[in-house]
Amino acid sequence: MKKELPWWKKGIIYQIYPRSFMDLNSDGIGDLEGITRQLDYLSDLGIDAIWLSPIYQSPNVDFGYDVANYVDVDQEFGTLQHFDQLVTAAHQRNIKIILDLVLNHTSDQHPWFVESRKSKDNPYHDWYMWHDPSPKGGPPNNWLSWFGGGGWEYDQHLDQYYFHMFYKEQPDLNWRNPQVRQAMLDVYRFWLDRGVDGFRMDVFNMYFKDKDLRDNPLGGKGPRKFNHQLHLYDMSQPEMHPLLQEIRQLLDSYGEKYMVGETFYSSPQQAAAYIGDDQLHAGFDFSMLGRKFSAPFFRKAIKDWLSALDEKWPNFVLNNHDNSRSATRYKAKKDDKVLKVSATMLLTLVGTPFLYYGEEIGMRDIFLWRHQVLDPVSKRYWPLLPPRDGCRSPMQWDGTDFAGFSNAKPWLPVHPASEQRNVIVQQSDPASLLHFYKNLITIRRAHSALHSGSMEMIDESNPSILAYTRQSDEETVLVALNFTKKAANFVLPVQYREKSWNVILSQHLQEQETTTGTKFALQPLETLILRLN
Repeated sequence: MKKELPWWKKGIIYQIYPRSFMDLNSDGIGDLEGITRQLDYLSDLGIDAIWLSPIYQSPNVDFGYDVANYVDVDQEFGTLQHFDQLVTAAHQRNIKIILDLVLNHTSDQHPWFVESRKSKDNPYHDWYMWHDPSPKGGPPNNWLSWFGGGGWEYDQHLDQYYFHMFYKEQPDLNWRNPQVRQAMLDVYRFWLDRGVDGFRMDVFNMYFKDKDLRDNPLGGKGPRKFNHQLHLYDMSQPEMHPLLQEIRQLLDSYGEKYMVGETFYSSPQQAAAYIGDDQLHAGFDFSMLGRKFSAPFFRKAIKDWLSALDEKWPNFVLNNHDNSRSATRYKAKKDDKVLKVSATMLLTLVGTPFLYYGEEIGMRDIFLWRHQVLDPVSKRYWPLLPPRDGCRSPMQWDGTDFAGFSNAKPWLPVHPASEQRNVIVQQSDPASLLHFYKNLITIRRAHSALHSGSMEMIDESNPSILAYTRQSDEETVLVALNFTKKAANFVLPVQYREKSWNVILSQHLQEQETTTGTKFALQPLETLILRLN
């Protein structure tokens, strides 16, 4: 008897940025009760799990990625009771809950760090990366901050520096301290005991740094000074592998739990190295989050990631909280044809697809003037990089003043197009992007080849078309996507010519229609899914 795949292999994971999903207490900030209110919408969409960006107590220097208490909910989002209610309600709808764990650093307002900077002999001092100045004076080495400037912050009271890979308000923990390691494993246990189904591990490969604090060699290029170093000693240290094994063992002791990692500043090969039967279940590769919308671009990104994984289970993502939305990156027109092509690709590739809230209705980035930007990173790098705030605007539920997100002025502006582009409008339009997503998800669920089968790229010479087959023991499905605004011919591989195909999805062929031939004429931006009879 064939073994059933775990839920995270067959499922679809939907990322929610809690501040922006649904505000039920009318303070302009999304909350846990709001998410619970919209679970029926998510269930109807057809997703299997929701990943929540950080909900922990935080002063919000980095909007939740600076944690002041790992085992409580920030009052802006609600309480632990509200979280428990969300978990229960989600599980009643067969929706899993995945939490974002930010364990490389804490907030400088976390009690651990407050204690650590009181004195060098404080029990918590070694919980962070405190070090004396270099023999010549100044920082211990040349390590930099990803958010700009040096990575070391001087404390005059202690005459020492502490390291921060991100903001100075986000001091890095010393994972070489066994007490830190144990405290963090207890964080996992706390949330697992509350029924959480998995974790997305933020910048996990940063936990360990070189114990000898060696300088990074110079090399590389990019818009930041950070890009001008080869980061050999401030991340991706070998000690990470046994730690992942310990965390995986802990998760496995709770049953079928899931762990996906954000491998920071890494190649596909580096990200893949942390995935395995005794480490991460999955990891992210962000190669597909570029601005190009072309078959060759996506073909290369897909092949590179699958090659690096070498039979490990992949996942794919087109949107998240740190990047401009795909509708904006691709300059999608109002008809959303471009987005229907990218959605078909994402939901029919081998592996686990990740969606970002509002992606299913084609939300665009909001435009912000410099004085409106809230994200400190975006303020620093304005106008070199698009502000991250742009992709974090309130969910567009309806056409009211605040898009049905809140009864009060939201923390970020609602997109001006929300009156026309929203859930209510698209629910009533069978040709809408929302209905297209729901149909695609239904198709994915109905066909074992699409949610569980192997994948093989075909017709790789055609620059207009991305095509591949998905194959399970029960069926063979073919996907052909025209990424251009011109008609294009898709030539079937020799072994499939003159075979009988059943139409699953097409813009000009009738569903369930049977078709044969050696090639198909794809209309501009057409998505074609066929099943071999």
